[in-house]
Parts: sequence; C-alpha cells; structure tokens
Amino acid sequence: MFDTKNDLPAGKRAKVITVLNARLADAIDLGAQTKHAHWNVKGPNFIALHELFDKVAESVEGHIDDLAERVTALGGTAHGTIAAVARATTLKPYPENISEGLAHVNALSSALAAFGARVRAGIDATDKLGDADTADLLTGISRENDKYLWFLEAHLHAKR
Repeated sequence: MFDTKNDLPAGKRAKVITVLNARLADAIDLGAQTKHAHWNVKGPNFIALHELFDKVAESVEGHIDDLAERVTALGGTAHGTIAAVARATTLKPYPENISEGLAHVNALSSALAAFGARVRAGIDATDKLGDADTADLLTGISRENDKYLWFLEAHLHAKR
C-alpha cells in the first residue's frame, strides 16, 4: 500500500481494499457482459433492449471508476486489467451463444443479481471495518444496481 494521511488504520484499509478490488473485478466483468448483450441482442424488442443494456453499461462504467478511485484513495492499487479481472471475478461466464432478447435479459439479470448480492456483502464487511465512506459508496452502487435489475426483470415478468 501507498502512504496516505487517511485516518483509517493501515490494516483496516488493506482489508477494505481487498473488498473493493473484488467488487472492481466483478464490476468490470459485469460491464463486459452488459456490452456483450448490448451488441448481440436480436428480436422484436431489439431497440428497447439495446438501449436499456447501454444504460446499464453506462451505470456499471461509473461504478467501475468509483470503485477503482476509492481503492487508490485508500492507498491501494486498483486491479483492473483484463488478466486481473479474469482471475478475480466471481460472476459466472456470460453465455456467448444467445441472441434472443429475453435470453439476454435473463442472463444479464442473473449477473446483476449476483453482483448485487456481493456488493451488499461488501457493505456489511466495510461497515464492520469502520469505513462508513466505502459502505456508503457500495450502498449507492447497490441501489442503482437494484434499479436496473428491476428494469430487466420487468421484461421477464411481462411474459408471465
């Protein structure tokens, strides 16, 4: 870790950085999965889903930057290379052989749900470490992630 005048003890900062880098890997993977869906969606709802997936991707991109910057603000190194992400992501691989709109909605909503669960675990972990700022950052990410999960799931519920 790099020196910083941040008043969180170094041991706690190291643990928070570990949590943040784990979520950073997931967020970068989620962003790539979302763009894959955006590029490859087909079907009668193409334009609506294409645009929705792009909005999700933009949201995730903001989270990526926020997570990485928080890591570095705490004196850590943000591990955002493709190789680092491939080693660290906890998300399931995105199906590469789908094209139909609802198949992408189902796959992407599963990825968002998994990401959301891990972000909420990070909220609890960083709160217990006494880092209210990181817990707050993760809470904002969780809230926005849940909003887009709702948007996606609304497409699935329409078919019921």
